[in-house]
Amino acid sequence: MQPANSKLLLAVSGGLDSVVLTHLFVQSGYSVVIAHCNFQLRGQESERDEQFVRSLADKYKVEMLVKRFETENYAQQHKLSIQEAARKLRYDWFKSSIVNRQPSIIDREVAKAEEPGTKITVHDSPFTIHDSPFIVTAHHANDNIETLLINFFRGTGIGGLHGIPSRQDNILRPLLFAKRDEILAYARENNLEWVEDSSNASNKYTRNFIRHQLLPAAREIFSNAEDNLLQNIERFKEAEILYNQAVALHKSKLLEKKGDEWHIPVLKLQKIVPQQTIVWEIIKEFGFASAQVPEIIKLLQADNGSYVSSATNRIIRNRAWLIVAPEQAEASKHIIIEEGDKKVLFEGGLLEVESVNHPPFTIDDSRLTIHVDASHIQFPLLLRKWKQGDYFYPLGMNKKKKLSKFFIDQKLSKTAKEKVWVLEANKKIIWVVGLRIDDRFKITPSTKNSLRISFIKS
Repeated sequence: MQPANSKLLLAVSGGLDSVVLTHLFVQSGYSVVIAHCNFQLRGQESERDEQFVRSLADKYKVEMLVKRFETENYAQQHKLSIQEAARKLRYDWFKSSIVNRQPSIIDREVAKAEEPGTKITVHDSPFTIHDSPFIVTAHHANDNIETLLINFFRGTGIGGLHGIPSRQDNILRPLLFAKRDEILAYARENNLEWVEDSSNASNKYTRNFIRHQLLPAAREIFSNAEDNLLQNIERFKEAEILYNQAVALHKSKLLEKKGDEWHIPVLKLQKIVPQQTIVWEIIKEFGFASAQVPEIIKLLQADNGSYVSSATNRIIRNRAWLIVAPEQAEASKHIIIEEGDKKVLFEGGLLEVESVNHPPFTIDDSRLTIHVDASHIQFPLLLRKWKQGDYFYPLGMNKKKKLSKFFIDQKLSKTAKEKVWVLEANKKIIWVVGLRIDDRFKITPSTKNSLRISFIKS
């Protein structure tokens, strides 16, 4: 990255760190554009900060972008803390509105409609967005320490212990090597001016509490606390590399891709050590939360057809496998029932299967409990959602009927039809679950053994 051919977007708040960042890059000869976010949270102080950054752009004769956010409204609408909302708005603007857009020219003032009340302006000459492939922020070593501690106390895996990366996609953080007191010394040596954010003094924010209360208390006991934490960050970075290598090896042995599904052998996963960690590393890629790990592990001992869902996927116990399938995938709606299976959980509820010797001929079947002649049954059975073209021989009829017409006779609503499952044996429908059995599988006076199948709705 050379000064002559790189135009950098500097995130500048007007505070000490970003002022030093700007001075360093300008003095080094880089072509820069200053970007300032006005979150409109501190009244006149926010306006003061914006005007200060504008004067900074004038001083260095560089272009400037300003965007105003209705941060409080955004936080309420998206149920975020003010800090989380500001961070998301900031990076979304940097990434989506600036770096990742197609090349275009921003005129002197361009109103933005992406968020109510936001506005982007360009100070000085027009700026070609495509010219800025990198965003540069002023995060420093103390920010790194605070992030480590926040993640640690909040709860995190090893990935949350490596602190802030010095480069993340197109975001650069070149000051991570420097502590806050070193940055302050540089600013004073170069007679730099900056503005103070009054909210930085408030301990109601987690980061400020760690900065003003926790770390000073730690230094009273461990004088080198900050240096030790920075060294730990470097150790965690290397430990994470080894960790990821080990996880990748385990996943390669456990996961088998089949179409849009992933199959995991139950026996192998039961023996894996460390089990909870490996399960988490597998399921997090499919939208599951860490709190669901115990539920997934319970599937290893669960009945066939048991499942756990995320917003996008489902993990299903299917005999000797756990199957990770997209929620919308048709394959995830198919459950195999082997001979000997007693209970089968599925989306619609629970099936209970029981063999009955010498059943009486006169059986009062209901819609929810049926008896079928076991001699006509060939395992495995298939439990699935009905589909167009399906047909069966309704009990008492010797002619086949399409399910779509049967549903009309039953006066089922559209939503009720969508919830209908069928049970198959050797590609023949035994039972339209909860509605009617197939006449070909009914018990007769010569029936010696039957299957009693009960449906318990969820």
